[in-house]
Amino acid sequence: MKKIAIIYSPKGGNVDRVSKIISGKFNPNQITRACITDLDKNILEETDYWLVGGSTVGSHNWEDANDINMWHKFFKLLDSIDMKSKTVAFFGLGDQILYPHHYVDSLGEFQEEFSNRNTKIVGQWPIEGYKFIHSDGVENEMFYGLAIDEDNQSKLTEGRVDKWLEGIKKEFGL
Repeated sequence: MKKIAIIYSPKGGNVDRVSKIISGKFNPNQITRACITDLDKNILEETDYWLVGGSTVGSHNWEDANDINMWHKFFKLLDSIDMKSKTVAFFGLGDQILYPHHYVDSLGEFQEEFSNRNTKIVGQWPIEGYKFIHSDGVENEMFYGLAIDEDNQSKLTEGRVDKWLEGIKKEFGL
């Protein structure tokens, strides 16, 4: 059975909640859900398929001078793992009304970090149905991963997750 890891941060709140929704769409025997603050390197090494999620808030601080930021530590950890054997997809949360100039910018950070490591990236998502001005998480009218706005479009989350996972499961060969 193919093993999948859902890797996310922060713990608690909307990202955590959406990671649970995603997790519930898989066979419980094939999925591991872990916040990056509690992440065991073995999970990363033992799974070939990852769903990585985070929020836009604070993404400009991912690499701070004290090297205490957990995402930065996570990205550094990736350097010790064979990333060419991994397939990843991203989900990002943001508020397109309050932060229309930075909506799901975290997807852009994920895209950069994983593509720099020659990781296979899947799961792009269309920008239709969203109202924002700019996002670092968009290229060619597609988000780098699933964009979720729990603040303004929470009623659409379940349907978006279901549709996104249809494509992800095909990409993962499930």
